[in-house]
Amino acid sequence: MSEEDIFHNAVRSALEKEGWIITHDPLFIKVEELDFFIDLAGEKILAAEKDGFKIAVEIKSFIGASDLASFYIALGQFLSYRSALRKKQPNRILYLAINQDVYNDFFSYRFIKELIAEHQLKLLIFDAIQEGILLWKE
Repeated sequence: MSEEDIFHNAVRSALEKEGWIITHDPLFIKVEELDFFIDLAGEKILAAEKDGFKIAVEIKSFIGASDLASFYIALGQFLSYRSALRKKQPNRILYLAINQDVYNDFFSYRFIKELIAEHQLKLLIFDAIQEGILLWKE
């Protein structure tokens, strides 16, 4: 079962419940000859802003053999996607979406927290069962 099958719809539903309009599923970005596919992109129109607030979300399940190996992949993708977004859609903010169990367990290690801070990862923590967003971590 792919990661999309596990959490994709839950995260999409959670974003829509909070008023996000999903504009891309997935978001395709081309930089030179490289193709990037970020899981979701959304927009929320705020009363005070003409253009609204735009996000991109990469969803990770951490279902592999090792949480550390899954983190390596997630970190590499996040950094690559963020750089691609800066070139092509600099007004869109990238978030890494992770389930609350992964956040409470693996992401509680001090070293992982230090890596998140060092690389300025923005996290979206969700509840897959309730299809809700629990925390936006800047």
